[in-house]
Amino acid sequence: MLETAGKRLILTALLAAEEAGKAILDVYNAGAIVADEKCDGSPLTLADRRSHEIIIRRLGGEGSSRFPLLSEEGKDIRYEERKKWECFWLVDPLDGTKEFIKRNDEFTVNIALIKGGRPVLGVIYLPVTDTFYFAAEDLGSYKAEHLRIAGLVRPGQTDGETEESFREVMERAASLPDRGTETGASGILRVVGSRSHATVEQDLFIEALKKRYERVEIVPAGSSLKFCLVAEGKADIYPRFGPTMEWDTAAGQSIVNESGGEVVSMKDRQPLRYNKEDLRNHPFLCKGSSSDLEGLLHPDPDPLRF
Repeated sequence: MLETAGKRLILTALLAAEEAGKAILDVYNAGAIVADEKCDGSPLTLADRRSHEIIIRRLGGEGSSRFPLLSEEGKDIRYEERKKWECFWLVDPLDGTKEFIKRNDEFTVNIALIKGGRPVLGVIYLPVTDTFYFAAEDLGSYKAEHLRIAGLVRPGQTDGETEESFREVMERAASLPDRGTETGASGILRVVGSRSHATVEQDLFIEALKKRYERVEIVPAGSSLKFCLVAEGKADIYPRFGPTMEWDTAAGQSIVNESGGEVVSMKDRQPLRYNKEDLRNHPFLCKGSSSDLEGLLHPDPDPLRF
């Protein structure tokens, strides 16, 4: 059973994500979006910066246990320092900046707690729809809409008040996967794919799947929403061949794991690990709880071999 300290961490992460999401929407709804270019060529907006600042302030405050924090917008921390971290926050203040600029609403705030190289808590927040996906070890995986978490949590809460706030959150949340969305239809495979980062490898992978399954349905989505669709049961797998960083996947991996699915590297078939010297991920496969996909991990013929 999750202890009060763990519940406090979840509430803190939910509150940080909600506050950051409101700041992102202020920029989103203000008119033209101006984007700078980072050194790696990816876009950076005022919303990224504001979200980063809010999350740093909230997670660094009371109730956070003051764990170190690694964020996409503050990533220049030397490995010699990071490798000493047993537990830390891993954050993407605005995941799906390209979706944000395109105004398709599919951008998220990602917050994860990493312990011993594994994500043990994850929060993904979709500001436009005011939707949370969250998970933690010893809790499970959940979806909640219109939580208004700022009205449930205040600084300096007692343990009793934390327990009450957490109970209210859980009363409004639905456990994942949503069995009403899982078709489980034999021979049908739903593959969620990136709107902005499709690759030749992904296309070849999907073509190979079409030879194995009666029907392959493509579910397009942006940002870490792809993990959420798998955890929820609206998609069966999410293969990713293009580049991702640790902050892109940690919260989603937690949510998928706790829903009964898994996220494994295509290099060694092991769960993605975190706080590596090189923060880039290998290509990976995310699969849901009801997917009978052992053939993808131990494939024959070669076109699906990792």
